[in-house]
Amino acid sequence: MTIRLTWKRVIVTLLGIFALGMAYAWSGLFNVAASSGHWAVTDWFLHWVMRNSVQTRAAFSSPKDAKDNSGLVSAAGYYASSCASCHGAPGVRPLPLMQAATPPAPDLSKNAKEWTDRQLFWILEHGVKFSGMPAWAAKDRPDEVKRMVAFVRRLPTMTPQEYRVLAGSNAQGFGAANGRFDSCAGCHGENGLGRGQRDIPILAGQNPVYLAAALEAYATGKRQSAVMGNAAAQLTPEERVALAQRFAAMQGIAPGRGGNGDAAARQIVERGLPTKQLPACRSCHDAAGAKRFPVIDGQRSVYIAERLRHWRGEKEVVDARKDQATMPVIARRIPEEMIEPVARYLAGE
Repeated sequence: MTIRLTWKRVIVTLLGIFALGMAYAWSGLFNVAASSGHWAVTDWFLHWVMRNSVQTRAAFSSPKDAKDNSGLVSAAGYYASSCASCHGAPGVRPLPLMQAATPPAPDLSKNAKEWTDRQLFWILEHGVKFSGMPAWAAKDRPDEVKRMVAFVRRLPTMTPQEYRVLAGSNAQGFGAANGRFDSCAGCHGENGLGRGQRDIPILAGQNPVYLAAALEAYATGKRQSAVMGNAAAQLTPEERVALAQRFAAMQGIAPGRGGNGDAAARQIVERGLPTKQLPACRSCHDAAGAKRFPVIDGQRSVYIAERLRHWRGEKEVVDARKDQATMPVIARRIPEEMIEPVARYLAGE
């Protein structure tokens, strides 16, 4: 007897298969235990899909300059406190608990070689579904992601000693040794001078009220930074105040270092540009740090310039920061060619 194939039979068959699948899922017979692992074909298929997705999306959405080698200290500190427990690090094994996941986190000292910089950027920024890999924990911070790409890229050739030097106190885990201060000093230095890194601000000599407020903003997500958000979220309000006071009491930022710098830069800093509705930097950032704004005199010029460019950003992106709308507007009123001179004047260079 010949069974004639019709569209009706095809649809009924497909609906039957779907119903059986839903019944199996509803029954609870499917084993979701991580301890059961995946079938080899399932593991292959999931990784095949993931790799194809990353390769395609990275090609269209990741920036061409996906790596920044200038901030390895901050990247190492974040990696040590947030990533090493899963992925391990030079001389540091991943926690057995994290390796019991399905799938277990890959060893980046080996796995990083399999991806391009743009692909690593996409994975770090967006994370991977159905795995333990989260998206980057801060919006609009490609600068942080680029620094982490550079750090991950170096892992395959990094020695344990190099890792410990870069990560500082963070290599021992958050809160080790002398407590919270040691973890902060891993990036900001025991003297508050930022270990000479261009992406890490000088905290020594800052206004303690401002520092405490900044830590609170990072902890609550009002200020976006995966690195600082992760650190600040682990602090109590009392610890934030104590750390702010400790760093503020250090000798570091020197008020009034601008001196006889570029005349046009001095005009912007001291008097502003009334024709562009640009107020003077001094109207908020006084050199003595008496107001509840950060002291920027004496900061590194590269850091100041990068922050101003970050504030300028894309208009529709930065203006969405309703609680921080002042600086995007001001930064865009500073002529592009004056960003570097203004930064150098404030740094006293």
